Amino acid sequence: MPSSTSYKPTHPEQFLVKWIGDPENYNSKLLTAKSYKKGEVIASLEGLTAGPKAYSSVQISEDEHVELNSDLLYMNHSCSPTAVLDLKRRAVLANVDLATGDEITFFYPSTEWDMAQPFDCWCGSSSCIKTVQGASKINTATLKNFQLSEHIQRLLEKRGEN
Repeated sequence: MPSSTSYKPTHPEQFLVKWIGDPENYNSKLLTAKSYKKGEVIASLEGLTAGPKAYSSVQISEDEHVELNSDLLYMNHSCSPTAVLDLKRRAVLANVDLATGDEITFFYPSTEWDMAQPFDCWCGSSSCIKTVQGASKINTATLKNFQLSEHIQRLLEKRGEN
């Protein structure tokens, strides 16, 4: 993580990173810099680089991961996500109407089959999955409540669970 003095935002007109406490503690969130209507593009997914599965990567197909290489890295997980990653369109879309200053979050298992670093969820949503460890560890009935990427849908079909 860059220090607060060396940090240069990648999309200052669209969103901003807010560090909570000491920046070295990696506690941050991504906030909107303007309002967005549900379905509107928050950001294009550009400048992605292929890489291994890691805590910072996003799975874009059954066997490929990328680094976002932008402030989008700071999108936190939520079981009531305010955004979705539309990998087909290569864009982050508002999942709800967002006002200036709202947090941009997404449902990590919507793109991740197995997480490199599972963690306990603290989102507090009534639909909270409690432990975020990838779609492979969540039953299909629960996952049907979320918008999933095409590769996660295919992997669920291969799993054969209805």
